[in-house]
Amino acid sequence: MGKKIAKTNAARILDKENVPYDIIHYDIEDGLVDGVSVAAKIGHPEKVVYKTLVAAGASKQHYVFVIPVAEELNLKAAAKAAGEKKVEMAPVKEILTLTGYVKGGCSPVGMKKPFPTFIDRHAEMQEEIIVSAGKIGMQIKLDPVNLLKVTDGQYANLTVKDD
Repeated sequence: MGKKIAKTNAARILDKENVPYDIIHYDIEDGLVDGVSVAAKIGHPEKVVYKTLVAAGASKQHYVFVIPVAEELNLKAAAKAAGEKKVEMAPVKEILTLTGYVKGGCSPVGMKKPFPTFIDRHAEMQEEIIVSAGKIGMQIKLDPVNLLKVTDGQYANLTVKDD
């Protein structure tokens, strides 16, 4: 018997919603926890591993943007998707207070309060995508349609390469 792994809030919510998923663990001892490094560690292509970004609009409303780890958020496209004049990334020091998650372990599922969530349209083409499980060292693999449902999200053009 191995040691029992504690479930994250994201995993508990997926269980409650009967959403099928797999947990993927990765080693964090080397300190490399950026999305591209995580994709390499877990042996999945960067196009299926997604990072969760939090931004604030001109209205002071916060938004969640979920994009492939190797891509860059297009702030103009993000603002358009959110119906804002502009959006800016939330300061790192505010991430824990806003979401309940730490930088590098921010899941789009199970934040302290629900924020409007936008998932990069490229996820639509994937059978499964991988997002943070809400803890550094843990990822969740699931169908992007289920991620949309559980976050009440929507697809949008969000990356710089969509210009």
